[in-house]
Amino acid sequence: MKAALFETFRGPIAVRDVADPACPEDGVIVAVKACGVCRSDHHAWAGVDPDVAPPHVPGHEFAGVVVEAGRNCRRWRVGDRVTAPFILACGQCPDCLGGDATVCASQHVVGFSSWGAFAERLAVPHADFNLVRLPDGMDFAVAAGMGCRVTTAFRAIVDRAALRPGEWLAVHGAGGVGLAAVMIGATMG
Repeated sequence: MKAALFETFRGPIAVRDVADPACPEDGVIVAVKACGVCRSDHHAWAGVDPDVAPPHVPGHEFAGVVVEAGRNCRRWRVGDRVTAPFILACGQCPDCLGGDATVCASQHVVGFSSWGAFAERLAVPHADFNLVRLPDGMDFAVAAGMGCRVTTAFRAIVDRAALRPGEWLAVHGAGGVGLAAVMIGATMG
């Protein structure tokens, strides 16, 4: 398959032929149809994250189609349109079962702890817990563009701050997360 990778930190990113990923027994292989570019991808490329070692394929804001399902994957089939959160969790620990998958001790971060979605195919472990079904009519680029910035802003505003319609919202910063926070706040009224 083709993938965009860097061979040294802060080095050029080039499209290369690489091996297809192996399908996890509890996961899937996704044919990547679109992938967003995030500031976190810059951190991986710059060598800021200790989980990243060159050569490396970045990218974590993906949307695509399941092309293979592992034998222990129950919810997903070939042809399903999917995306996933930034942090892929185990789905079985107390944090995951308690609704705090973002602090799972066994978390896996596509594009950081493994090669990412700047590739034609991507392995997603623990698919039954991590994948999100996309509506049939949703454009893959729109789904990928929602990526971690929208889910991060949504959790911050709705779950953590518990913002309610009619309340004020102050957003300091107009990056991807900040702009998503403004859109979510405006949608909430």
